[in-house]
Amino acid sequence: MTAASTFARQWSQKRLKFCASYNDEVLSEETDALKQIDYVEISDVSLVDGIQRITSMPFYQAPSRARRKVRSGDILISTVRTYLKAIAAVDSATDNLIASTGFCVVRPQCELDSSFAGWAVRSDEFVGEVVSRSVGVSYPAINASQLVDIAIPLPPMETQRHIAAFLDKKVAQIDALIAKKRTLLERLAEKRQAIITQAVTKGLDPSVPMKDSGIEWLGQIPAHWEVKRLKFVGETILGLTYAPLDVVNEGEGKLVLRASNIQKGLLTRDDSVFVQTEIPDELILRAGDILICSRNGSRALIGKNAIISPDYEGETFGAFMTVYRSKMHRFIHLVFNSELFSFQSGRFMTSTINQLTINTIKDFAVPIPSEEEQQAIADAVHAQLNPLDLLADRIGVSIEKLAEHRSALITAAVTGQIEGLQ
Repeated sequence: MTAASTFARQWSQKRLKFCASYNDEVLSEETDALKQIDYVEISDVSLVDGIQRITSMPFYQAPSRARRKVRSGDILISTVRTYLKAIAAVDSATDNLIASTGFCVVRPQCELDSSFAGWAVRSDEFVGEVVSRSVGVSYPAINASQLVDIAIPLPPMETQRHIAAFLDKKVAQIDALIAKKRTLLERLAEKRQAIITQAVTKGLDPSVPMKDSGIEWLGQIPAHWEVKRLKFVGETILGLTYAPLDVVNEGEGKLVLRASNIQKGLLTRDDSVFVQTEIPDELILRAGDILICSRNGSRALIGKNAIISPDYEGETFGAFMTVYRSKMHRFIHLVFNSELFSFQSGRFMTSTINQLTINTIKDFAVPIPSEEEQQAIADAVHAQLNPLDLLADRIGVSIEKLAEHRSALITAAVTGQIEGLQ
């Protein structure tokens, strides 16, 4: 037995509710309508990055779930959609920081150091308990009272502070390396989009005659191309609305593709939902359909898309998704991943409405070459993108390994498995 594990056996464990309070303060319904609040939603928080975004707004514009008051030293732990693992330690809070009621706001008490607590609730053991105790298939959740019933290690206060300081330093180093790799991924993504945009707006031959497209932001296009609205070259279809009672086990119904099933432009069966209900023929997916995330709590996810492969033919898609169906799907799929799509979709989104309506998509203007040229462009672009995508995949794998190391380090430190931290 190592010295580290010997010390850890001497540590006490306490349920969180015995060393912290929770959901202590609530924003009153009588709050001045014009009072500015800094609001944090579930989608604004991640296990690795903490609070990624805070939205300032007057109280009257805030959603009804914007009610939990947050103070410096508090910890936000999501009690809904717990698979997202939205957990963040709040080192410094503004006077008007408000969190969604989807969070349990934990406030450490005298025998629990807030910094140590912030790391302890991000350990694999604690997060695993939260997820395993959650109830529900498509929307797993846990009651705050059940969440604070989970035990955490409770070493002496001096040891807690020593561990927190160690993790503050070591995790910051890992995070800095991850940030550099993410920056490289962003540059690759920009280069990828630039290649696509050039091809779908100018073609492959730089010597062809050009003409004014008639659209200011589009500029010139090859003289033999046409500009058409998407409604004239394909069909736009809204996704399936289903009830919680329609959800069944895998193999008992249709797979419902949602935003979480699109990862890095490809389809995945992770986080899958299956339903047994009547599904109209037009909502049965066909190979070549383009699946688009058209509504989401996070604006960054709006517009992410993937092309339906034969493996997913015959399944369906959810209400917050849209399918674009066209015989020229290979070319249009490129357009959906170009600056043309991101620019036009961004024009119709606001700070309060994160969605692409079916009419917005139908009205998108797209330069259209001949069918033969569409295929040549698609072939050429994919040939250019392949090495970029392979490099991006390698960088992504290295980020995942760093994240795994980060997680393992946190868990080892807060559970007394690292010698010298006692």
